[in-house]
Amino acid sequence: MSMLTNDRLLHRIEHLNAIGIALSAETDTPRLLEIILLGAKELTNADGGSLYILTDRTLSFELIHTTSLDIHMGGTSGKPITFPTIPLDHVDGSPNLNNVVTTAIIEQRLINIPNAYQNVQFDFSGTRAFDQKTGYHSESFLTVPMQDHEGRIIGALQLINAKDPATGETVPFSATDEGLIASLSSQAAIAITRKRLIEGLEQLLLSLTRLIANAIDDKSPHTGGHCRRVPAITKAIAKAVNADSGKAFGQTSLTPKQLEELEMAAWLHDCGKITTPEYIVDKHTKLETIFDRIHLVDSRLEILRRDAEIALLKAQLNGSSSSPPPAVLADYQATIGRLAEIGTFLHQCNTGSMFVGEAERQRLAELAQMTVDYQDTSRQLALLDNDELYNLSVARGTLTSEQREIINSHIAATLHMLEPLPFPEHLRRIPEIAGGHHERMDGKGYPRGIPAGELPLQARILAIADIFEALTASDRVYRKPNTLSDALTVMARMCKEGHIDQNLFTLLVRSQAYLEYAADWLKPEQIDTVDQDAVLSIIGEQPG
Repeated sequence: MSMLTNDRLLHRIEHLNAIGIALSAETDTPRLLEIILLGAKELTNADGGSLYILTDRTLSFELIHTTSLDIHMGGTSGKPITFPTIPLDHVDGSPNLNNVVTTAIIEQRLINIPNAYQNVQFDFSGTRAFDQKTGYHSESFLTVPMQDHEGRIIGALQLINAKDPATGETVPFSATDEGLIASLSSQAAIAITRKRLIEGLEQLLLSLTRLIANAIDDKSPHTGGHCRRVPAITKAIAKAVNADSGKAFGQTSLTPKQLEELEMAAWLHDCGKITTPEYIVDKHTKLETIFDRIHLVDSRLEILRRDAEIALLKAQLNGSSSSPPPAVLADYQATIGRLAEIGTFLHQCNTGSMFVGEAERQRLAELAQMTVDYQDTSRQLALLDNDELYNLSVARGTLTSEQREIINSHIAATLHMLEPLPFPEHLRRIPEIAGGHHERMDGKGYPRGIPAGELPLQARILAIADIFEALTASDRVYRKPNTLSDALTVMARMCKEGHIDQNLFTLLVRSQAYLEYAADWLKPEQIDTVDQDAVLSIIGEQPG
């Protein structure tokens, strides 16, 4: 073997190693396939080549490249491959051994054909038709099955027309070519299999993430859809951040990996609610537990109405007239009216929309002193027991401070669930992001009271998305959904109070990142015209 031959062989081996390194580093599937096929062509100085992928005993073209014809289809070309797929079996179930590629896969062997036009073993009628149409001359073929580390055939490489480096003439593929391409095909199969495995695991992780989120949504009919909607508005805000050219975020760009991390954190942000009792999650009135106890209060008021009616009837029976005495009748009517008004007041207090101030709490305390006689059992009960009084006295919303603590503890539960998980490096901040969506810019949030300077941008985005979704959600039975302008006005006040990030909120309003989300998720009557300047004036932003 001459020195020139040795040098060329060494160069080709070094090139093979370089291709192997590139294969191990590439994460994009189309580019990965390009590296494989173009590398094989370069190693053998082939004019053309195809890469096939095997799926359910059918071969499909994934990439075609012919230099002399300037053909580049599939892969990164953007040009679809129109050639039909090739089955490994005939219609009668017999193996398709007429085709070179299918035979190489079925018999798991390399096939080297010096001259297709002189070959009688395989059917090259399709090749001849292609040549006749294009003026090409397909002569030498080298077909190698791609077999992964577990011995599975995942596809094949086929190279056409090896060229002599000195003369440019078409020559057969050499034994050295066979060895190099066999080595490359093995590396290629492993690289493709690894990529599929990684993509499969990523898809599994995302599916499990959405499974958890959907389970939480399905747990409560009153907040159903929250975990599905938050990722949507989160992505819209993140997209606005990347598109912004202003002072606040013009130099900020979330990478694809950071966007993936943020989206997954958004899906998992409420996973701790799995541990929250349903009677608290679903508590849309203050007296609701397994059922709404306002009905028990109604039954006590009904007993008081019954007693008043009995007293009226007794006075009528004891009198000389067929009608009750006027004073007794007036007292009865006043009692019935007062009980009806008490019932209305208690029902209003039972809702989460009514603010219960000091005057209302004082009246509730007085009403709790009223008693109801159960004459059949000689028992006497208070109109409101201590627990009912305590619940009805809640100033805002339907939850007591203890129940609010239980709700808030879902963040601690989220962190407890997520922090031990072995997330890959690019997803390692998911617990921090998901667990930080109730933190505040002024450091008064929970569970850790992290100030804005220590809170990741993704967590601040998620915090705004969570609030926006909650304000505009139409499945909260304890209140009406806000319009866009009302929701953003409420958020502006929260921003002024140090609750949410002012720059992100300003971006949300000015970019109108909420519009696409609104079109998909809000009711038509909620989508009103937002006066941006009026909303932003609340936080001191100048018009513009």
